[in-house]
Amino acid sequence: MESINGVYGINAVINNKNAGDKPIFLSEEEVKGVRKFHAAIEGYEPTPLVSLECLAEKLGVSKMYVKDESKRFGLNAFKGLGATYAIARLLCEKLEVDIDKIEYNYFKLPEVKEKIKDMVFVTATDGNHGRAVAWAAAQLGCRSIVYMPKGSSLRRLKHIKDTGADAFITDVNYDDTVRLAKEKAEEIGGALVQDTAWEGYEKVPNWIAQGYTTMAAEAIDQMKADGSIRPTHVFLQAGVGSFAGGILGYITNIFKNEPPVTVIAEPENAACIYKSALADDGKPYSVTGDLDTIMAGLACGEPNTVTWPILRDFAKAYVSCPDYVAAKGMRVLAAPIGDDKKVISGESGAVGLGLLTLLLEREELKTLKDRLKLDENSVIICFSTEGDTDPEQYETIISQTEMY
Repeated sequence: MESINGVYGINAVINNKNAGDKPIFLSEEEVKGVRKFHAAIEGYEPTPLVSLECLAEKLGVSKMYVKDESKRFGLNAFKGLGATYAIARLLCEKLEVDIDKIEYNYFKLPEVKEKIKDMVFVTATDGNHGRAVAWAAAQLGCRSIVYMPKGSSLRRLKHIKDTGADAFITDVNYDDTVRLAKEKAEEIGGALVQDTAWEGYEKVPNWIAQGYTTMAAEAIDQMKADGSIRPTHVFLQAGVGSFAGGILGYITNIFKNEPPVTVIAEPENAACIYKSALADDGKPYSVTGDLDTIMAGLACGEPNTVTWPILRDFAKAYVSCPDYVAAKGMRVLAAPIGDDKKVISGESGAVGLGLLTLLLEREELKTLKDRLKLDENSVIICFSTEGDTDPEQYETIISQTEMY
């Protein structure tokens, strides 16, 4: 591993090692039924892939794409993909049916709803995942309980309650809130639906990561329709690493012979993936404390043990980002240049685009840019995983003056 530190507070670790075995559970064969499952859900349609042609020309690269997940299932974030698929798999286990032989509406049949009506799904979240679990449970007539870490937005709490969940803000950080949710699920005999993993709890996080592959599959198809054969670079944000690992694992399987350069971006106060990469011994490491950041959805201190090996083996760079990097991305997407379309991207959705823009704009970051081989031939995709989930904070941030 090679460390590149300090410019504008952005610290990076470059991975120069050979990759390990590709993750089988995220292979095209293993997840081929996931997109079909999602397509059967009422309200499903592929979210937009926005081509920022004018910005790409200005910054000197071939193509810049942003996958806009604010349009997903009316939830203003991507999390519905993982929650619906994981909950469906849990219900299939209870009902002893094969998910590949049913569609989502099967669970809405009166005789089936009667069998699942007492199911309770429990989770811990800053907002987006909890709202998705609440939405998926309510669709099927089931109950959900959502615990949120201290400092969570009251607006996001209201969204979750309005979706049908019993929801509470705790007085502890995200990782301790996960432990609280686990204890509650065990106490009431509920099903924990968490997108992070630990020893003995891997099955559900695997299903959630598989659920996320739908957006990657959509994006690849949309890129090809726009004339781009493959991305040369992928920028992914990480909290515990479920989203990043799910997307990276799938893309690595799809582009076996020529995988894209993948960059993992995290908030500096919760950079557990960066910290793990920096240690350079192959093990995941945690970050403790309040994990204070505007990127609430990424304020996670403990890596997902299922997806960490994927990030360790297949990502090219791990970058610890101050909050202003996410704010930069939000403002760039909110004020497009030329004929580019506006994308409303929230704090946890914009850090990848913010980092990419800074790398291409600032001469002081040229060392990292060059190590990532960003140039005039680069075809880059970022995933905006949420919209303005806290509209007041969103407006405050995009109206602020840039720090750098």
